[in-house]
Amino acid sequence: MKKLIFILTFLIPVTFWAQYLLPNEEVIYSFETKNGKKMTLVKDKNNQYIQYRFGTANKIEMEFPKERTKESWKKFHYNSYFRGGGTDNAAMEIDNLLFTNNGFEYVIFRAYHSEGNDYSAGIVIKDSKGKETRIKGNYKTVKGCICNLEETGMIEREDIGLTF
Repeated sequence: MKKLIFILTFLIPVTFWAQYLLPNEEVIYSFETKNGKKMTLVKDKNNQYIQYRFGTANKIEMEFPKERTKESWKKFHYNSYFRGGGTDNAAMEIDNLLFTNNGFEYVIFRAYHSEGNDYSAGIVIKDSKGKETRIKGNYKTVKGCICNLEETGMIEREDIGLTF
């Protein structure tokens, strides 16, 4: 009986995590939200696709795009900004990834501001009328970095503005 409980204790979390990361994938960027949900941005290890996933530990509520094809890369837009610190400037680093789904604009972000040593992560969602909803990420749970997208050679930096 103890063996069965041990096995179930191990397998249940693995099963839940499995839906967020398939064997052929790696995490680009992920975090848990302040409300206990999970955002995961993954890519195929051979850059065949990129995909955003969001939901609870046991259910993906949104997956974008649905198709896992090379065309998925064209559905995301990346921007970043880096400013070194100095006597006149406070250092900052911002990374944004934007996509549109069903009339809503989503911006996944990661930001650092040296003033206050402030780190933040989250998702900003805008509807067609410009109303904004912010989902705060728990920075202690951040894994990876949006900034690693350029290294794939599959996405280029674009002028999409900065959100944080």
